[in-house]
Amino acid sequence: MMYGDSGFGNGCSRYGARGEPRFRRGRRGPGDLRGGRGPFRVCSYYPSSSSASTPSYAQQLEGDRVSSPRWLEFDQAYFQSYSHVGIHEEMIKDRVRTDTYRAAIMRHQHFIAGKVVMDVGCGTGILSIFCAQAGARRVYAVEASEIAVQASEVVKENDLSDKVIVLHGRVEDVDIEEKVDVIISEWMGYMLLYESMLASVIFARDKWLKPGGLILPSHATLYMAPVTDGERYRNSIDFWRDVYGIDMSAMLPLAKQCEFEEPVVDTISGENVLTWPFAVKCVDCYTVTAQELESITTKYRFTSMMQAPLHGFAFWFDVEFSGPPMLQLNNHLHFPLANSSSEFYAHGSSHRKKRVKSDEVIVLSTAPEDAPTHWQQTMLYFYEPIEVKQDQIIEGSVTLSQSKENPRFLNIHLEYSSGGRSFVKESVMR
Repeated sequence: MMYGDSGFGNGCSRYGARGEPRFRRGRRGPGDLRGGRGPFRVCSYYPSSSSASTPSYAQQLEGDRVSSPRWLEFDQAYFQSYSHVGIHEEMIKDRVRTDTYRAAIMRHQHFIAGKVVMDVGCGTGILSIFCAQAGARRVYAVEASEIAVQASEVVKENDLSDKVIVLHGRVEDVDIEEKVDVIISEWMGYMLLYESMLASVIFARDKWLKPGGLILPSHATLYMAPVTDGERYRNSIDFWRDVYGIDMSAMLPLAKQCEFEEPVVDTISGENVLTWPFAVKCVDCYTVTAQELESITTKYRFTSMMQAPLHGFAFWFDVEFSGPPMLQLNNHLHFPLANSSSEFYAHGSSHRKKRVKSDEVIVLSTAPEDAPTHWQQTMLYFYEPIEVKQDQIIEGSVTLSQSKENPRFLNIHLEYSSGGRSFVKESVMR
């Protein structure tokens, strides 16, 4: 097989001056992680030397990486990135995201009213407040970053301190002395699994959720599809062929590496998609385990619907807000289960057609044909496009795995074949 990655290493680092990862969901801000302030509980997420002999849940799950100074530095940078107001502003201003969560909370108000809710990664506390407004008796708003300080003030200013309790610390470390009826979390990263926050939701589910409890969102599906994107190549690559009348083609190899070595978060339209999508992974939040998310491998096979250059693959996701399985059975509601998101795409339909959705299910979609969100789509571009004809087969496999360097990073191994040629592209989402 031909390898699609080059071996250049000239000035294309995706790290800051101190070698910290640039977590992509929003802007990173200054500041350090300090002890907590204000009238709420503070739980350090660093293992202390006095407790080193007793492994935490995360240590058991991740082994030696948790005690590694480099791993701790990455984890610190991760939580620190969520201490900056910009990232929360971006997420809250995403009306598709925020309105869908509020609609889902109100759809399940009968299950939330008078009950105990846990919000995993509450940020500014907006989802916790929505739950309180829906009648929750108590909401535990758990947040590991310093934005918990402001979340506590927001709760106080809205006269909800009697209902919403802000806990400053990782969900793996906080102390809650009762079971909860509902877990809500906006855990999805780019490409769904980037940041590995779902593991924290799973931990909370296994430790605190009552039998028959509600998880929002309940299901998630990651999709992929081959795409054509000539405009991206023209703007980023072909630009160097003629720069103010100067031939700068010598820049092309480096430009391709810097532009396409790592996944690119960008917005495309349905017009860029060459086929209808393939479901890479369906997640049932009621049953999924952290271990099964450590590495995901699947084979795919597409048939191109048009003649066009194949520039790479796009990834996006949907999440559903369905009731718990017990509730579905008792009320005879036909909510989709773990693999239901993939069924929203009518088999055999054009990639330009809207998906078939059930009126009973609230869905947050990041698909190219739907309203744009701050997640956009994640693109994995090739260094060289492949010309494909209509009805030509594009097939291969994709493996997504947590990085051993940092479990919040996502390793991507893509094998693809078309027209008698085979390639491999390896990339890391940092």
